[in-house]
Amino acid sequence: MPMTRALLDLKTLCKKHGLEAKNYSITSDKFNRAKSEDYIKAQILAPRIRQCSVLVVYISPETKGSDYVNWEIEYAQKEGMRIVGVWARGEAQCDVPDALEKYADAVVGWQGTNVIDAITGRMNGWTGPDGDPRENQAIPRHDCG
Repeated sequence: MPMTRALLDLKTLCKKHGLEAKNYSITSDKFNRAKSEDYIKAQILAPRIRQCSVLVVYISPETKGSDYVNWEIEYAQKEGMRIVGVWARGEAQCDVPDALEKYADAVVGWQGTNVIDAITGRMNGWTGPDGDPRENQAIPRHDCG
């Protein structure tokens, strides 16, 4: 499923459960002309991430190779944000970004209840793309605040 369709589906799912999802992704459809990596991180990505209470990472084969996904996850973790990975619909379990392995509070398959429970904090831990339990890949982190 194309990412833009998946993000629309995620927004619809969240709305049905009283949650608001915003897509702050920079894609070929929503690109910017900035060239400086430092500028992109500090002036574009960081402010967008700070506006969120949960960072949702859409896990697809392209995610692990993204230039910015690991940075975004690490930044969200430093901000004390909940981090949730959601396997792309139909995904057969690709590699996940290294930072997601370390910092994810939950990683779930594309099952509506699991996605909402992971976002709201009712579910922690990992499932595979099919929704079956999977051993966590990292030590769970706890808010010390």
